[in-house]
Amino acid sequence: MQFETCDVFTTTRHGGNPLAVVHGAAGLETAAMQAIAREFNLSETVFVLEAEAAAARARIRIFTTARELPFAGHPNVGAAVLMARRLGLPGDRLLIEQPAGIVEARLGRDAAGEVTAATITAPRAFELGATLDAAGLAACAGLEALVGEPVMASCGTPFALAEVADAARLAEAAPDAAAFRAHLPADRAVGLLLYTRLGPNRLRARMFAPLSGVAEDPATGSANVALAGLLLQRSGGEALALEVEQGIEMGRPSLLRLAAHTTPNRGIRVSVGGSVVPVSAGRLFI
Repeated sequence: MQFETCDVFTTTRHGGNPLAVVHGAAGLETAAMQAIAREFNLSETVFVLEAEAAAARARIRIFTTARELPFAGHPNVGAAVLMARRLGLPGDRLLIEQPAGIVEARLGRDAAGEVTAATITAPRAFELGATLDAAGLAACAGLEALVGEPVMASCGTPFALAEVADAARLAEAAPDAAAFRAHLPADRAVGLLLYTRLGPNRLRARMFAPLSGVAEDPATGSANVALAGLLLQRSGGEALALEVEQGIEMGRPSLLRLAAHTTPNRGIRVSVGGSVVPVSAGRLFI
């Protein structure tokens, strides 16, 4: 069974967020997919299957080392680029089916026509969840305090979102698994996204998900689309564009470009995109 790996949300190999993509995975049971994801030991591994929906080109399943996710950002961005390159797809649009819905990927190409980037739209509108206990969430990140009230939010995958005062406080954060079990169990949220403002439309973020098998993630599209939706809702505007740095403290700098807009009768829809660099290819023995 063939696989590829790539780095997502970066133009530099060994930066960004690494991803494994296993092709032709129809013969694998769920337990085997989970075991292979643990073997790769990356934040996520994608398994490519034949589409069941007529509109989609392919169906994917996404696994962390500990659980399956209904939707995630960097797996969709990376898988879209690798599938388009592998299949030699023409055009600039690819539809990918997954448990959270059908995701549209818009492909970006270099001067030679090679697919090097993708922007995906989250499959579901922004949903604001409950307000969370600030002291409990601060404990999850090993911090004394947060800015304002943290909340639950989702565009297909639920995350806790919390603001910190500045980049120095963000750099000090460290996940506390015991506090996560007490205040943010895995059945409530995939993880905790911390963010701080660097300037107009520029943020820096870190994401911790120790109960989902990801101590820290270098780039988290599904959490950042929820953040963009939250910031647009709070602003009361009609559209918002953001750039988010992530992975800085891990030595894997990533850059996510996000756009959110309010749509009539469909709520806030959010997209995230970035560049993808192929890293390796090989075979799995099943």
